[in-house]
Amino acid sequence: MSATVRPDLVTNLADGEWHRLHPASPLLRGGLVFIAVLGFIIANLRERLVDMFLVIFAPEVRGDVDERFGAWRGDWANDPIGGIVTQGLVGWAIAGLAVVIVAVIVGFWLSWRMHTFRVTHEAVEVRSGILFRSHRSARLDRIQGINVTRPVFARLFGTAKLEVSVAGQSANVQLSYLGSALADGLRADILRMASGARAEKAEKAAKAADAADAADAAGTPHGAGADEAAAREGRTPVSAVIGHRVDEFLAPELDPSLAPPESVVHLPLGRVIGSTLLGGSTVWIVILIAVIAVGLSTGQLWVLFSFVPAAIGLVSYAWNRITKSLRYSIAGTPDGVRIGHGLLSTGNQTIPPGRIHAVEVRQWILWRPFGWWSIHINVAGQSVSASNDAAQRTLVLPVGTLADVHRVLRLLLPDAASAVEPLVDAGLLGGDGDGGYSRTPQRAAWIRPFSWRRIGWAATGGVALLRRGWLLRSLTLVPLARMQSVAVTVGPIQRMLRLAAVRIHTVTGPVTAVLPVADRAEAAGLFERLAGEAVERAANDTSHHWGAGVRAESADAR
Repeated sequence: MSATVRPDLVTNLADGEWHRLHPASPLLRGGLVFIAVLGFIIANLRERLVDMFLVIFAPEVRGDVDERFGAWRGDWANDPIGGIVTQGLVGWAIAGLAVVIVAVIVGFWLSWRMHTFRVTHEAVEVRSGILFRSHRSARLDRIQGINVTRPVFARLFGTAKLEVSVAGQSANVQLSYLGSALADGLRADILRMASGARAEKAEKAAKAADAADAADAAGTPHGAGADEAAAREGRTPVSAVIGHRVDEFLAPELDPSLAPPESVVHLPLGRVIGSTLLGGSTVWIVILIAVIAVGLSTGQLWVLFSFVPAAIGLVSYAWNRITKSLRYSIAGTPDGVRIGHGLLSTGNQTIPPGRIHAVEVRQWILWRPFGWWSIHINVAGQSVSASNDAAQRTLVLPVGTLADVHRVLRLLLPDAASAVEPLVDAGLLGGDGDGGYSRTPQRAAWIRPFSWRRIGWAATGGVALLRRGWLLRSLTLVPLARMQSVAVTVGPIQRMLRLAAVRIHTVTGPVTAVLPVADRAEAAGLFERLAGEAVERAANDTSHHWGAGVRAESADAR
């Protein structure tokens, strides 16, 4: 039974029917590795292969072969290719190789054929596997974000990988690979279906669909428009495809039509390089180089095996940080916050509203003279020990100015931006109870001698703000509607000083919301306030429904 296609959808992939991935998907997932291994084997055995053909097809040069490589039979007896030749099994070897190649091709075809997906009004489902079948499902109401990545080889084929992030560990659903434009369109469809959006967007999409149907009725085949345009311009379809690929490589990761220019935050290249050179990894690189130099000057060669790999790893980390921050952009779109990055291999992430559980603004001490800050977030489905790609998704601003911080916070916490913004500057730069934050008693200096003046908290607009740190300044913002729990801890030294610590628990991630020290009575009062307000805010929270129709209904209800 065919599903009804919604008129507000961008693609026809979210119609509830099963669809297949891009035909090049098996090649991009595993075929490139197979080709690389085959090329490596041929490159290492090329001399043996040349000799084999000389021995078989040019017996007159066999003496030259023996003279260069030793006695032909004796030397080749221990060589796999030599054994095949001496035993007269060349024909069987070629037949076996042909069978392997055919089996690989058939396996790739079956892998593509058996890998299907569908998008319904409830979930994104994927079925895969040849011998062992698997069926994964991601509920739309549990979606935390949708990521579209384009590795450099995938971009050559005009494809992209779409990953649906849902709450829960290892619960994400991947579609590797789709056509690049289809991946962007399907992401918009999934987000729109998850949000419940309707109203004028549906009407505009319906008009566009009617226009497309009229073109089909006129006999225009799907995808023929590009070829006809190319023909009118005097180009062949192949050159049109190449031109399209070049345009994709040069195009910005964020479509300018999705967000107004004033809402987009870009990172200058000089700032990216400078912040990396002044980061903590650079300090460790300098220390390791000094240790290696001292060790070599004193004849301690063991340092080469102990510290050189660590130095190489740190340099690689710094380089990856620079390359992944190139062409970085953050902007607000109708479906959430869009974060794009990358030069050759690119990626972008869309975080729908209501999915951010904690935000932390950080400043490393060496960044302080330049006024640079970074912003990390906690979202469900990510973990501290996740891969580099997953860790990259929790870094929404690698390095930015104070003005950039304000703009990004307005994107991440739109409902509370007006209430929180007056407290941001004091939370980042202030101390000793100024700017609306609590004052930490002086006896806390016994525990936090350098940072006790900066430690403080504030709460407004349904957001708790915690500031702390001296070497690494930080301001943590937690929407109380998504707070998991709150705890007050008192250690033996804190008990003697009548102090306590308060921790707000959120989903796992790089952000830890903790107030290291506070007066015990104040900590108890903060505990009661946060616990009570969190229940009230969670009951009235509608930020996870961001469709136009939902917002209109909420406004009418108010």
